[in-house]
Amino acid sequence: MQYGSVFANLIDSGRPIAIDEGPKNTAVQSQLEALTVESAFSEFNIVDRDAALCCISGVWLWHNFIWESHEISQEIHTTAGSYWHAIMHRREQDYSNAKYWFRSVSYHEVYEALSKEIIAIQGGIDDLELVPSAAYDPFAFVDLCQQVAQGRSNRLDLCQEITRVEWQLLFDDCFKSAVGA
Repeated sequence: MQYGSVFANLIDSGRPIAIDEGPKNTAVQSQLEALTVESAFSEFNIVDRDAALCCISGVWLWHNFIWESHEISQEIHTTAGSYWHAIMHRREQDYSNAKYWFRSVSYHEVYEALSKEIIAIQGGIDDLELVPSAAYDPFAFVDLCQQVAQGRSNRLDLCQEITRVEWQLLFDDCFKSAVGA
């Protein structure tokens, strides 16, 4: 999906993804601070302002500005807003709060695509039960990220890849909702 020139300049898919707070990408901070729904979506007709705000929250999170992402996502009272909020808390390593927000999500349409991607990433198996019965389990993924952060698992690469795919799928879904695609 083409996200327009503003997001194209802010989303570098080759950039390493953190599963924790990670170092803030201060090189783009001024661009992020200038973002508004109107400026970020200037090339598009916005049909869902909350979904557009989700994209802005997501791009702050992409660059490891946890608090700034939180400020936006906590004011979006939709399933997608709760999903961004949950990811942010998982990344700040507030695992119980992440689970609270995933309970608020309950189910999101990106779970299906994410389930398929996780199984593909793991080579067709799901030895971690992240996708029991072909349904993504965000709570199991929170637990895995916690185990990695505490040095009880060596699956950092897997967590980073899942975090990247999850971000991309959710951002894409929010963008499409924002512009009615």
